[in-house]
Amino acid sequence: MLLSLVVWVGGVIFLAFVEAPTAFRPGLLPSRHLAGSVVGGSLNILHWIGLISGVVFLASSLAYNQLSRGTPDGFALRHILIVLMLLLTAYSQFGITPRMVALRTSVVVIDNVPLDDSRRVEFDRLHNWSEKLEGGVLLLGLAVVYLTARQLGTN
Repeated sequence: MLLSLVVWVGGVIFLAFVEAPTAFRPGLLPSRHLAGSVVGGSLNILHWIGLISGVVFLASSLAYNQLSRGTPDGFALRHILIVLMLLLTAYSQFGITPRMVALRTSVVVIDNVPLDDSRRVEFDRLHNWSEKLEGGVLLLGLAVVYLTARQLGTN
């Protein structure tokens, strides 16, 4: 249960605070386009890790509650937060990311598109939403870590 949660939340932290800033550091990679491809590929993997980890956490936590309390307590706050994390991740993976990929593909190199071009405006808007969703997943995940540690510490 804890391992699945730590893998997911740790992955979000790593992507946001290590990989993305490193990939976009000037001079490290030949272009921002390549950096975006690297981070985008990692984000795709992270989303799948999150979706699998979230389901594993939820199933494990429900089973743990059943064994320790005699009820799965499906509406425990940590379960609700995990479901929200899963929904945000799924929306990012299946709603936002495909549209961003299609836009990047249609223009070849997004940084070469003028800032006032409708495709660039839409890409930037989707990118902004993607960052907000990942931030939301991180904050919810940290809350779940706290709630889970508190619950395990009292049992």
